[in-house]
Amino acid sequence: MARIGEYATAVDAAPAGWVMAGLRGFATSVLSMVPAGFQAYARIFHPAQRRDGEGWVPVSWREVAAANGRVAHRAMQWCSLVGSCSLGGGGGSRPQPGVWDQEPTEGALPRELAVVLAEVLAGRTTTPQQCWFAVWDGFGDLAVPDEDAWSFSVPQRRMLLLSGAIGAVATSLSVLPGWWRSPNLWWPDDRAWCVATGIDLMTTYVAGSRECVLAIVDHPRLEAAVVEPSDKIAYDSDAINPSVHQAPGSADSGRRR
Repeated sequence: MARIGEYATAVDAAPAGWVMAGLRGFATSVLSMVPAGFQAYARIFHPAQRRDGEGWVPVSWREVAAANGRVAHRAMQWCSLVGSCSLGGGGGSRPQPGVWDQEPTEGALPRELAVVLAEVLAGRTTTPQQCWFAVWDGFGDLAVPDEDAWSFSVPQRRMLLLSGAIGAVATSLSVLPGWWRSPNLWWPDDRAWCVATGIDLMTTYVAGSRECVLAIVDHPRLEAAVVEPSDKIAYDSDAINPSVHQAPGSADSGRRR
């Protein structure tokens, strides 16, 4: 067993078995991220950032949607909000000064949101001191020693399993000083909820009870929405706003492509 801050490598991979059994396919729906069988599901939108003097301020997806004449809705996708995307849909859009300067974090739940979410979820499990965390083994900056970690597989991903109290999510899993790396999956031992951040997504999904999901959606520091298990999650799955291939032909849209 090795320790990484407040995390410890798991003694075996058995605690992840129910997660593997509950997932449905790869990158097709919410159930590709978090297991089936829960009462409700939420989607948390990672904020963009805008320069403010020497610092940064968070910018909600709703604010970006309004600035671009788009519709904010539960299945909105960043590429469709800003009218541009890098190849593969993982980011690379040109900033919009005055609206946003830095895209939402991809592949990791921002630390400040992880701490808030852990506070919400701690009261909705009987085992906050015994939780499980998993991170994709493909990140080049991982602090987790592969030789000491048990692994399990979800569709097209090998994950390294860790354990710890829920507050461990405030610890970065990166070896790089000042660099933030969150777990991609985490859940309590009683399986009351499950959190997932895809390695190429700018949002995080949570499965839990209706009360749990509503507490997340209603939290003033989280931009979140109740979603359906069947909602699509790909960068080009926004069925309300125009896709990046069909963005309006205004001069403003043309500059952002």
